[in-house]
Amino acid sequence: MIKNLSLLSLIFVLTCSSLIAQEAQFPIVKGFGGIYEVPEATERPDPSLEYKILIDLITGTETPENVNRYVDNVARLMNLHGLAGVPKERLHVKVVVHGGAIFSILNNENYKERYKVDNPNAPVFAALREAGADILVCGQSMILRGLKKEDLVEGVEVAHSMLTTATTYVPQGYVMLRF
Repeated sequence: MIKNLSLLSLIFVLTCSSLIAQEAQFPIVKGFGGIYEVPEATERPDPSLEYKILIDLITGTETPENVNRYVDNVARLMNLHGLAGVPKERLHVKVVVHGGAIFSILNNENYKERYKVDNPNAPVFAALREAGADILVCGQSMILRGLKKEDLVEGVEVAHSMLTTATTYVPQGYVMLRF
C-alpha cells in the first residue's frame, strides 16, 4: 500500500512539475505575449479559419515603467492563435489605440518627457507590426491630447476615429474586443 502511494505521489509530482516548468512560447509575436500549451484543452482555435480581430485598446497603464498589460495582451491573443496552429497569414489583427492607452504609443522621446522613463511599449508595438498587426490611433484622441503623428512610435497609422474604424470593420466580419 505504501509502495503504491509513493508511486502515485511520484507520478503526481512529475506531472505537476512538467506543467509548472513549462516555458512561455512566442509563436507569432516574438518576445512578447508569452503563452503556454494546454494539452487537455478541447476548445481551440480552428487553423483553417480566417480570424479578423479589431482591438479597441483604451486602457492605459498604471505603471509607466512597465509594459501596458493590455498591449501585451494583444501579443498574447496572437500567440494563442499561433500555438493552436493558426498561420500568421490567417490572423488579421487591427489595434485601434485611443483614450488612456494613447500614451502607450508615444515615441521614446515624448514618453520619456512625460514619464521620465523609456517607453517599454515601443518594442511590443514593433513586434506586433512585425507579426502582421496593423496599429492605428484614433485621430480624435490625438487632437484632444494635442498629439501629432510624429509624437508616436514608428509605423502607427492615424484613423479618423475609433468609432468610425469600428463601424467600418465590424460589418466586414471583424470581431471587436475591448482591452
